[in-house]
Amino acid sequence: MSTAGLPRVALALATLLVVAGCASRAPSPEKAAPRRADTGLDRMERLTLTANRCWFKSRDPAFASYSIAPELSSFSGRPRFLLVPKGRPEARPLLVVEGAAGSADVATYGPLLGTPLRARLEGDLVRWRMGSTSCDA
Repeated sequence: MSTAGLPRVALALATLLVVAGCASRAPSPEKAAPRRADTGLDRMERLTLTANRCWFKSRDPAFASYSIAPELSSFSGRPRFLLVPKGRPEARPLLVVEGAAGSADVATYGPLLGTPLRARLEGDLVRWRMGSTSCDA
């Protein structure tokens, strides 16, 4: 082979390598949608809806003297719901169920936890945090 044909061979070889490289590459995946920051809002919305359905809409007698007050639009990153005396939404909360941004933890506090209703409250909330939507303990 003469040296004059060498550039043609090199060009052909380079073209072949480029084509082979393109053919063997896996298609690039679509860009994934950016993840939203975990504000705890989705989790607290589910807990609030389930608590309202199971404790209040079901007319559970254990909760007849209370009402639920959702406070999910929180700029503090701590969406929550409250149990307050029925008909008195401005009253001091008897139970606070509060989520936190970036955490699966849910804090509960308030005077209702010092009553016989404590076991029921904690049992329901733990079950619902684990994904159950059942009203039965």
